[in-house]
Amino acid sequence: MRRPVALRLQAALATAAVGAAIVVALPTHQASAAAGAATGYATRNGGTTGGAGGQTVRATTGTAIHAALCSRASSSTPIVIEVTGTINHGNTSKVSGGSCSTADGVIELKQISNVTIIGVGSGAVFDQVGIHIREARNIIIRNVTVRNVKKSGSPTSNGGDAIGMESSVRNVWVDHVTLEASGGESEGYDGLFDMKDDTQYVTLSYSVLRNSGRGGLIGSSESDRSNGFVTFHHNLYENIDSRTPLLRGGVAHIYNNHYVGIRESGINSRAGGQAKVENNYFRNSKDVLGTFYTSERGYWQVAGNVFDNVTWSSPGSENYPAGPNPQSNTTVSVPYPYTLDGAACVPDVVRQTAGAHTGLRESDGNCSPQTPPPTSSSPTPGPTSPTPTPTEPTPTPTQPGGPNLSIGAGSDGSSKADGTSYGNVRDGNMSTYWSPVGSTGQISIKWGSATRVSRVVIREASGAVGVIGSWRVVNHDTGAVLASGSGAGAVTFPATSLAKITFDITGSTGTPRVAEFETYAA
Repeated sequence: MRRPVALRLQAALATAAVGAAIVVALPTHQASAAAGAATGYATRNGGTTGGAGGQTVRATTGTAIHAALCSRASSSTPIVIEVTGTINHGNTSKVSGGSCSTADGVIELKQISNVTIIGVGSGAVFDQVGIHIREARNIIIRNVTVRNVKKSGSPTSNGGDAIGMESSVRNVWVDHVTLEASGGESEGYDGLFDMKDDTQYVTLSYSVLRNSGRGGLIGSSESDRSNGFVTFHHNLYENIDSRTPLLRGGVAHIYNNHYVGIRESGINSRAGGQAKVENNYFRNSKDVLGTFYTSERGYWQVAGNVFDNVTWSSPGSENYPAGPNPQSNTTVSVPYPYTLDGAACVPDVVRQTAGAHTGLRESDGNCSPQTPPPTSSSPTPGPTSPTPTPTEPTPTPTQPGGPNLSIGAGSDGSSKADGTSYGNVRDGNMSTYWSPVGSTGQISIKWGSATRVSRVVIREASGAVGVIGSWRVVNHDTGAVLASGSGAGAVTFPATSLAKITFDITGSTGTPRVAEFETYAA
């Protein structure tokens, strides 16, 4: 007999309907925004708390949501906006103010931070109106339905995305939402949950995505690899053609999701992307994992998944399904703690918890619990992380096996500060170092012919340990990003043959001092 699924009701939502007022400020003790904490990658990079600690207001129109944002003292003043009723084009207008940048026909969270939007009362529905997050950080969206957002036809909103993020977005938690369409691109719809142009540290949890051609993407093109560190857990993907999600570069952690009726392709890891896919339940679907529609391969680590009536295509020149017996082709380290439900429990758990207006229920983790320990190495390869402070665990400085290939190689870089030399990073001497002119710059190791490299170690000189913030490891021959993260140390990536490899420092807390740039074949 299957044991019953145990659930936890996080907090009660307000049940009273909101009156005619558009925005009503509430005393703190009356606020009904449910408690709860972010999970997954949204907990990194300083965490995601939304509008916690700020004023709570209520809104029954899109215009009221914009007015609440624009009435703040600044664009970063925390605020919780409780929403009820139906938000549509007729009641969503641009509002002007020094703390906002809004537009007609779309919920615009642009150039702002520290905001929570949560559905309360009898429910909140965004009907044909999308939620656009741009140049923003620390955003929470919970307990709302967003439906039938179009990019063509009438009316249109948000480029056809139910929720779309772009342009240097950081730390977003989307939880217990329902995102749905009524068809695919030919019917005027685009993605349900899209991230592009440098969007990082995002979690989508306990949500429903259904009846759409496209579930969502991470990266808008093969060259848009600056996105990632995204967690998907306890979500239902139902009746979707593809993109559950599409991952171009970057890192995604995908666990305890239920996939039903995926018609063309599911998790599409490509262009160097890495996906950790564990304890999911795939049912009545096709090609649920692999690299599709491109020759630029991606990677995955799989464990504990159930494949129930899943069919697999034959490999082709731009089609690399992971099945019929999916095997891992990389290792992805996850830097936060989490509890896995057994995959066999996932359909029941997700059925009772996922989506808007389900009481913010969560699994209590008692269904075949498995708690993997957090790891201390950065996921690789990953997206560019321009945040100047370390946001991922510092890679461990353990000594790889084999000889240091940098000894005897050449080196160059983008610039060098007075008294430093490019050659200092390959001389085996920790007392000498290279520094760029300024806080960012590139240092490269080069060989006369293609050399196989799968690991590098960056060692900071004495007196500058912890200065290096965000970085990329780049195949200088092709421009491909092999890995990215924060902090000096050891970095591992799929073995690559190249003549020149570059360590690109994109953020730091001072002037970096790289004593050694070691390279290894294994």
